[in-house]
Amino acid sequence: MKDPFRIEPIDELRWRVPIQQKMTVEGMIYADATLMKDIVRDGGAGQVANVASLPGIVGRVLAMPDIHRGYGFPIGGVAAFDPDNGGVVSPGGIGFDINCGVRLHALGIDYEQIEANKGAIADALQRGVPAGMGVARRDVRLDDLDAILAGGARTLAELGIGTEEDLELIEDGGALESADPDRVGRRARERGEDQIGSLGSGNHFLEIDRIVEVYDRDAAECFGLREGGITMLVHSGSRGLGHQVCEESTPAMLRAAKKAGIELVDRQLACAPIGTAEAEAYLAAMAAAANFAYANRALLAHRAIEAIAEALGTRRKFIDAPLVYDVCHNIAKWEEHEISPGTRKRVLVHRKGATRSFAPGREELPERYRAMGQPVIIPGDMGRYSYVLCGMQGAMLETFGSACHGAGRLLSRAEAKNRATGSSVVKALNAKGIALRASSVNAVVEEMPEAYKDVAEVVSVVERAGIARRVAKLEPMIVVKG
Repeated sequence: MKDPFRIEPIDELRWRVPIQQKMTVEGMIYADATLMKDIVRDGGAGQVANVASLPGIVGRVLAMPDIHRGYGFPIGGVAAFDPDNGGVVSPGGIGFDINCGVRLHALGIDYEQIEANKGAIADALQRGVPAGMGVARRDVRLDDLDAILAGGARTLAELGIGTEEDLELIEDGGALESADPDRVGRRARERGEDQIGSLGSGNHFLEIDRIVEVYDRDAAECFGLREGGITMLVHSGSRGLGHQVCEESTPAMLRAAKKAGIELVDRQLACAPIGTAEAEAYLAAMAAAANFAYANRALLAHRAIEAIAEALGTRRKFIDAPLVYDVCHNIAKWEEHEISPGTRKRVLVHRKGATRSFAPGREELPERYRAMGQPVIIPGDMGRYSYVLCGMQGAMLETFGSACHGAGRLLSRAEAKNRATGSSVVKALNAKGIALRASSVNAVVEEMPEAYKDVAEVVSVVERAGIARRVAKLEPMIVVKG
């Protein structure tokens, strides 16, 4: 696909989508020349332009270097809306998997111990962590879904799953206060109640990684990371509950847009003016789904550490696994930003496939990280590497405190299936010493490394643009796919 929208280079890392057709603000894409070729072919600039036609946008519509086409908004897109200037909320700017995100733990286990027990640990993780389209285990009393929707990871901490210290290291303290469980419908509840503590399918995963390189020793020490150390990454979201919340909101948003006289260039940009009943109902349900996701990742991590302990013949309490940080990718948040020189304003920031990347000094950050900046966790693909970054001032000046969220898809799932087989992917990973466990052959092929951009290139753009800097590089040892 060739993108019909005009794109102009500003410098080697920034590309302007100038105002054209029904746009009211510019778009900005962060990419180098190589990544831009794929972005143009994918049609991502067109979606940036479409978003720029929505009312009440401040600044520019932004696209991170991992951008690819999504529902309405591009995945890797960021946009901020002014409530005092006709701003809107759009579920397409958050995504179906509300609060899909990543949780990183530093494990106090030696590399040699993991390597010697790799197969047993992989098997234990596959047994202990529900993955794929199936339901979750019900070995933890989580009968009160309303409590989870209202309290997120805080509710689990009250049950002994996680600590108060952990809550400080989760965005929003593990729960959005604006959640209203009553706004989550019956069908969404039915889909979610059996899925708490499960990975899901698609690109969701659990990994045991080794820190193979440290770039910023001060930041790594602050985050509790050391070269040669072992980490655990958990990538999952709000499962069917969040998907249903998004799906059910669309008809109401279409009606709200029509009532407000908003002309949509794409029905997938369905939206409602901030402050209307439709907008408030969605934001309250979205927050509840986000809380479900925070709880989901907390329980997933708990079960994974239990499984590792089992494989090593010990008990959970003897496995040192401090939480580094838990970040969300698909969310809308009220934040204060400088929207023009000298003018700060509270705006509704939509991040879809984008990570918050706050610089030092932001009061939203945990006290222990406030002087350093926010940990930004960027998973790559299951055959190469992932990165931990740290938020920089450039993000506050240019991107509403946002960075990329991963490598970004290069091939569709159908294209991936045409290029490889499950056995070939498993063989290639085995040759690299990576123990893979997956719920299905499709999960293996669709998520093969070649289906993604090289995350090193994506991270390089973000770092050179001054949005976030590299702290550490992680290489996978064990991968469990949903």
